Amino acid sequence: MTSSYDAIIIGAGHNGLVTAGYLARAGWKVLVLERRPVVGGACVTEAVFPGYRVSTASYLVSLLQEKVVRELELPRYGYKVFPKDPAYFAPYPDGRHMFMYQDMARTCREIAKFSAQDAERYPNYETYIERIAKLIEPLLLQPPPQFPPQRLNDWLDPLRAGRTLLGLSPKQLADAVKLMTRSVQAILDEWFESDALKVALATDGVIGTNGGPRTPGTAYVLLHHVMGGVGGVRGLWGFVEGGMGAITQALAASAQAHGAQILTDAPVAKVRTRNDSATGVVLADGSEYAGKVVISNADPKRTFLNLVERSALPEEFVAQIESYQCEGSSFKLNLALGELPDYSAFPGTTLGPQHKGTTHICPTMEYLERAWDDAKFGKPSERPLLEITIPTAYDSSLAPAGKHTMGVFVQYAPYTLRDSTWPEEKESFIRRIIDTLAEYAPNLPGVIEHVHALSPLDLEQEYGLTGGNIFHGELSLDQLFFMRPVLGWARYATPVRNLYLCGSGTHPGGGVTGAPGHNAAMELLRKQ
Repeated sequence: MTSSYDAIIIGAGHNGLVTAGYLARAGWKVLVLERRPVVGGACVTEAVFPGYRVSTASYLVSLLQEKVVRELELPRYGYKVFPKDPAYFAPYPDGRHMFMYQDMARTCREIAKFSAQDAERYPNYETYIERIAKLIEPLLLQPPPQFPPQRLNDWLDPLRAGRTLLGLSPKQLADAVKLMTRSVQAILDEWFESDALKVALATDGVIGTNGGPRTPGTAYVLLHHVMGGVGGVRGLWGFVEGGMGAITQALAASAQAHGAQILTDAPVAKVRTRNDSATGVVLADGSEYAGKVVISNADPKRTFLNLVERSALPEEFVAQIESYQCEGSSFKLNLALGELPDYSAFPGTTLGPQHKGTTHICPTMEYLERAWDDAKFGKPSERPLLEITIPTAYDSSLAPAGKHTMGVFVQYAPYTLRDSTWPEEKESFIRRIIDTLAEYAPNLPGVIEHVHALSPLDLEQEYGLTGGNIFHGELSLDQLFFMRPVLGWARYATPVRNLYLCGSGTHPGGGVTGAPGHNAAMELLRKQ
């Protein structure tokens, strides 16, 4: 062994860096090992085109926990967010359009163009969502209860976690259960009549998910996406100055300022174990590092099926990990543009409000369900949902003067294709996405200067996301809370002593939240 550490962290994704930051602040000797040449995992800014800097995978921030931002002093290390305003823009094939703003009154005036009733009900809906989000949010930054209980104190954990429920009225409890179990369409159908508003809200329930708006469980995915905010506005998302990589660069700088060591181009090949306890890691080049604890930021499948010898794991646990649902359905397209899109429903190539929000190409709930219909039978969507962002509308430093970057998050692109492979399918799917964009912004094909695309297979191979799943595993009811990643092992420890998880495959799940990394660090510090 060349060196010995208190903690070795596998992977410098944002959660690994959060864990490193907290442990380093507590005086631990910490080593972070990253297989790519840059820290950040899928939360990175990369120069994939000459003269441009692109948030290649993750693209917006909202869920990053304020406690993490504050305690790790991220603004001190360059973290700054531009809140989106307008938050949302949707052009429609009939020439109409809708905006959603930070200002509720302006948003309601936009909604009223489609339904006066929906405009009246929308503020109450936001209050309803906020009330339930406030109920769930305290659980994000604490480990789930041990279930099934093993020690006397474990029996108290469910009571502590459920204490909040005791103060709920029957209706509040029913609302919470509905949002945890029902489809996003079932929830929205109870509130609204216009497709324009329902589809604007429903997309948060299917982003990154193997499911359509009618799939049970997608209501929770919507809730997951509003448990955060920017500038004090719940559910609001923003652009990070310098791209998403500025988050992980700030996290890395914060950890290093307190003594953490970070090595890039350092892929871990194996977690070394002795007597069913982790003792260190072996890199792909054969070099070894000893650690009192090893913490994996990789997803559960990659950790236990690739890095840990099976002889060190109980057979039942391996079977649970093998059945863990971890296939994605997302595709990311990054474009360099010589001109901003000129939307037929809101014309103009001069920077305007139509370029500053998240633009959705998804005119109806039926359109969204049919996009999922293709995917569930192993085909990329013929008419995909497109979520479009233009970071240069807020941060011109990301592109040459007068140029722009556009990110397009695409649903659905199943990892497993029935009659093709992603190397065969990728180029034709890119063309289909661009053709769909052109129906709404006819100038777009002629102003694209560079194209960079990530299929689910690319997400797996380049960023280490097994199955291309951006959440490190489905956010389904059977893979949440004390069942994430598997029943009995949801408190960041694993069956291998001194081996822990800190990534999005643990509670509370995916997105750039920092919560799993925070919780894993707190568990380790508590045990010490």
